[in-house]
Amino acid sequence: MTVFGFHASHEQIHPAKLLEAVIHAERAGFGAAMSSDHFSPWSTRQGQSGFAWSWLGAALQATNLSFGVVNAPGQRYHPAIIAQAIGTLGAMYPGRFWAALGSGEASNEHITGDAWPRKELRNARLRECVDVIRALLAGEEVSHDGLVRVDRARLWTRPEEPPALIGAAVSVETARWVADWADGLITVNAPIPHLKQMIEAYREAGGRGPLHLQVHVSWAPEQAEAESIAYEQWRSNVFPPPICWDLDTAEHFDVVSEQVPMEKVTSTVNVSADLGRHVGWLEEYLALGFDQIALHHVGQEQRAFIDAFGAEVLPKLRSAG
Repeated sequence: MTVFGFHASHEQIHPAKLLEAVIHAERAGFGAAMSSDHFSPWSTRQGQSGFAWSWLGAALQATNLSFGVVNAPGQRYHPAIIAQAIGTLGAMYPGRFWAALGSGEASNEHITGDAWPRKELRNARLRECVDVIRALLAGEEVSHDGLVRVDRARLWTRPEEPPALIGAAVSVETARWVADWADGLITVNAPIPHLKQMIEAYREAGGRGPLHLQVHVSWAPEQAEAESIAYEQWRSNVFPPPICWDLDTAEHFDVVSEQVPMEKVTSTVNVSADLGRHVGWLEEYLALGFDQIALHHVGQEQRAFIDAFGAEVLPKLRSAG
């Protein structure tokens, strides 16, 4: 049965409030949680960006939920450090943690002062990082000289069972590429035909493991409010690659999103005051065979969304699934 999770948006919500929200989400019936690991938000209006790894330890301790995090090793993070972070959380909370690995965005990675590589180099670097992380989690001593360098690294604290390393993708091409190394696939909501193509490409290329989907939603008791929340908070997040990969500050995202039409936002976020409409959208994703669907209400206030979806949406989806 599909697990419905809560997406903890560090880029929009103070980590203390976010911890309160995920505790409340578990009580309301959400069965899992996830977050992204970013250094910067995509808009000054979003206004936060807490350190996901610190928060994950607190959240895993405060709940019984499983958690995932989307991370980009290779520039801002050395892969041995990410292996250590994954290994420690996996050792402390067996079976409750997974990490999704992707090639990253300039808005987070430029802070090192290093050049932002072109996409094919970022993919090659990511693949090297994946191999390093897997070897370290398997207990090997690792030395490596390539796009990343490692000298005699060894993890002294490891889980008995290494956490899953999930491949992050938004295109059919990338879904096919990650199938070679990933323990599962994660993507974000998109038109149903595109999601079908991604799943087919991943499976046909030999991709194994669970399918994860993050779904952006905006709900409020009134339609105008739901639309206002989505436009105010998420219009800077509507740009496809390579724009979203290559802009390097929140201020840049704000400038390019000044004239975004509402129709562009509603093509990225499922916006409605009608909870039945949200059930319908989510049933379409459910029918594609996703094993976990994480719901991200793009507003900064989470409690009303958690209560409404916990009471009116999740029970209907469970009966449908």
